[in-house]
Amino acid sequence: MGLYALGGKSTLPVLMKGNLMNKKNEILLLLTDRWCDWEASYAIAVANVFSDYVVKTIALDTSPKVSMGNLCVNIDYSIDDYLNFSNTAIIILPGGLSWEENDYDKIAEFIRRISNASVPVAAICGATTFLCRHGFLNDIKHTGDSLELFQSQRGYCGQALYVPAQVVVDGGFITANETAAVEFAYEIFKILKVDSDVEMAKWYDNFKYGAIRQVCLPSYDT
Repeated sequence: MGLYALGGKSTLPVLMKGNLMNKKNEILLLLTDRWCDWEASYAIAVANVFSDYVVKTIALDTSPKVSMGNLCVNIDYSIDDYLNFSNTAIIILPGGLSWEENDYDKIAEFIRRISNASVPVAAICGATTFLCRHGFLNDIKHTGDSLELFQSQRGYCGQALYVPAQVVVDGGFITANETAAVEFAYEIFKILKVDSDVEMAKWYDNFKYGAIRQVCLPSYDT
């Protein structure tokens, strides 16, 4: 049985603990105030429970961070204390209301260090705007909520490499727009190799298009 069970009536993921022997098994979820709790939910839930990876939260400090949905989340690490990336598989940056309200220069420096250590960086929604503002996207193919938004950010000169797509993977970065939580998770799964290509494709198909496929016929007034 794989990441996604299709037999019988079950459409629930199947536990894969012990099937992966990851030397780098820590997934960092970087949180800011008023973070978007839904945008990374598929990725962190599946990877944390149905693989050998473990999700750990990280932030500017260790005070709890409250999401847009009023979820109060404890923080495992501050970026000042996280100095060794040898066990880090990926860092995920969900969107949130504070990305456009703050420069977050200290977070940018942390992302630069972790990227230089060859750790993949996955960003969605407002977090992509943060990346573009700090020049991370100028030399790689990327996407985000809109090119117009990116062009309004200081430090951005990557217009020629902007791709109007749900998600783009290039140069060690995953970028996605605000409507692409499923696509975002799928690309994270592929980088982490949480299961076989076939099982991951089945997961994507099910969560993107639904377990029940109904043909909608036009209705006519009589």
